[in-house]
Amino acid sequence: MGKGGNDFEEKFEDISEDKDQKLHIPKKLPVLMLRDIVVFPYMIVPLFVGREKSKNAIDHALSTHRMILLVTQKNMEVEEPKRDDIYDIGTVAMVMRMLKLPDGRVRILAQGLVRAKIEELEEDKPFYSANLTVLHDVEPEEKSIEVEALIRNVRSGLDNASSLGKDIPPEIIIITANIDEPGRLADLVAANLDLKVKNSQEILEVTDTTKRLRKVYEHLTRELELLDVQSKISSEARGEMDKLQKQYFLRQQIKAIQKELGEESEIQEEVRAYKKKLKKLKVSTEVQEELEKQINRLVQMHPESAETAVVRNYLDWMFALPWNNSTVDNLDLRKAKLILDEDHYGLDKVKERILEYLGVRKLSKKIKGPILCFVGPPGVGKTSLGRSIARSLGRKFIRISLGGIRDEAEIRGHRRTYVGAMPGRIIQGLRRCSSNNPVFMMDEVDKIGADFRGDPSSALLEVLDPEQNYSFRDHYLGVPFDLSKVMFITTANILDPIQPAFRDRMEIISLPGYTEEEKLQIALRHLVPKQIEEHALNEKLISFTKGAIKKIISLYTREAGVRNLEREIATVCRKVARRVAEGKKKITRVTSQNIEKYLGPAKIFRDQILKKNQVGVTTGVAWTSTGGEILFVEATKMKGKGNLFLTGSLGEVMKESAQAALSYARAHTKEFGIDTAIFSQNDFHIHIPEGAIPKDGPSGGVTIATSLLSVCTNRKVRCNIAMTGEITLRGNVLPVGGVKEKVFAAQRAGVKRMILPAANKKDLIDIPKKIKKEMEFIFVEHINEVYQHALEPPLKEKAKS
Repeated sequence: MGKGGNDFEEKFEDISEDKDQKLHIPKKLPVLMLRDIVVFPYMIVPLFVGREKSKNAIDHALSTHRMILLVTQKNMEVEEPKRDDIYDIGTVAMVMRMLKLPDGRVRILAQGLVRAKIEELEEDKPFYSANLTVLHDVEPEEKSIEVEALIRNVRSGLDNASSLGKDIPPEIIIITANIDEPGRLADLVAANLDLKVKNSQEILEVTDTTKRLRKVYEHLTRELELLDVQSKISSEARGEMDKLQKQYFLRQQIKAIQKELGEESEIQEEVRAYKKKLKKLKVSTEVQEELEKQINRLVQMHPESAETAVVRNYLDWMFALPWNNSTVDNLDLRKAKLILDEDHYGLDKVKERILEYLGVRKLSKKIKGPILCFVGPPGVGKTSLGRSIARSLGRKFIRISLGGIRDEAEIRGHRRTYVGAMPGRIIQGLRRCSSNNPVFMMDEVDKIGADFRGDPSSALLEVLDPEQNYSFRDHYLGVPFDLSKVMFITTANILDPIQPAFRDRMEIISLPGYTEEEKLQIALRHLVPKQIEEHALNEKLISFTKGAIKKIISLYTREAGVRNLEREIATVCRKVARRVAEGKKKITRVTSQNIEKYLGPAKIFRDQILKKNQVGVTTGVAWTSTGGEILFVEATKMKGKGNLFLTGSLGEVMKESAQAALSYARAHTKEFGIDTAIFSQNDFHIHIPEGAIPKDGPSGGVTIATSLLSVCTNRKVRCNIAMTGEITLRGNVLPVGGVKEKVFAAQRAGVKRMILPAANKKDLIDIPKKIKKEMEFIFVEHINEVYQHALEPPLKEKAKS
């Protein structure tokens, strides 16, 4: 059931106040339920009827008194409405005309008469019918000034709504001017405001004519506000359109005037400027041809087209690139060495490599830029070292971080077909530094991702290959750019995630970490002066002793680098700065005795070797991302059936090393004087403390084997010896990695003797001379040699000696 289209216009007919009495409105009438409209008294409205019960109700009305009760549904989607689905109050209407349509529906023309309230609804007949009560308007006894003012305001508001564009028929305006009854005026205006069903129903239910008119005026006022805003928006949009049209006509006039005067247009001036730049630019034939092609395209384009902006942007990028701009290298090797030493303590390998490059560069100008990869834990100075290298060479420095990038276009750029296309980060960096031979640092290459958008690390293969990067093609540029003069430096924390082909392009330089002595020197030379300056202090206000720095290093930080060390020094400086700000300007001496006052109790427990020799407990060393640590391998036996238990969050490789050690011991029982029954009558348990930390790797093989043999032979392990090495089933000791870090860890813990695989003797070249003097290194090729040095002699031999 719905409202009709444009076949009829809504009309009002003058019906007297006592019309319901003249018409003798029955107490029971058929009911027609409407979906999306509320019919007011005196309102003539066309309605389309489709539901069977509704058509039966109309037929019944036409066959009797032609009257029907029009009520509105609360939810228009309900097909078979019940009592709760309709409003209680509706309008008694007269069916004036009916027309049956070919599609089975019925169209009627109904005129509202009076309000009525449903007392009881009957749903079981072929049509809905209701017992009703007629609701009469409650008129004021006298027409007050307030009512008169309200009537005038409503009339004026309706006029304004019509003038602002509201679709109100002119005859409605005339009728409202001649109606003085507030109730009828309210119904007339409400019917023409296109209110929502809920709002219309609220007005219909008000019988007090003054209140009804006031409610209608509220809705009319809101409608006027909406129309006013709508009018403003329309006028602004129209004004913008007029402005654009005016600008267009003015531009056309300017063009016509320029043509008459023989002057150049804006785009012609740009083209002339581009051609002037091209003449000065020394580039390859391919680049020159591409630039000429794009300039000629620009001439033929409309200045306001989107494609013109793309070509302009491309030409701006091409002319801004440093095709021939190079900085002059500092070839004074002594000066370069002085700068490197000034910025960083230690790191001799890296400094030597840079000076070698400078030496060759001094002899030959054709040398290509090296591609270095600094690998080391966080805080060892990889990034700052790159900046120092640029300073020593006299080159510009540019840095980008590749951590987390997943799109190949970040490296090679976007093709110009895409909206907002740009060159890749390599070309962007060269444009920023305006030099074609900078030191270009790419951080975090071990954290590059890959997904459906491509693999950035594969895209970097061309960038970092000296045989290819002389003609690097960025997708945006579309022409080759020479990167062979650029000195590329990459950084990574670990090498494992870097794909082999990518790793092959780079010269790997390890920065494993610093010894305590090196950290002390770095703190005294760089960190302490830097933090004192940053906290607006000076030497007259604060001083650090060597003992204080050493204590911070050993008891407050555990790292390969110096980042946390710098933070702890900054903490001390902040506390002193606060005291100075409070007016205490006496010098503060930070010593090993008072350091806890500033930093609190020690945060790190120093690794310490065992104080006495024990059976089954061996000191091992392990490599970690923060340097190296010592760890203890504990073994014991108990009554059982020869089972081996392994605990301490061990990885598969360590478990295999433990099984190999047990197998070797069982295979050489006679050699070590072990009773074979011990393996069938006992279970063996190997544990490595700090069980929450996962541990893996082959280098614990000799340590596990020594603990097992100590338990089997009941010989104590010497507590002042640490060891590392991989074992085989034949008892051979194989070389391991991370020797430098492991030696540092052993030295920090106070170890004086260390067993290493013979093949690792070459790695001692990286160990500082001071540590070599403090420690004795024992190189072994077979596990038997380990037992001779690590285990105490049997009791019989002790007695003889």
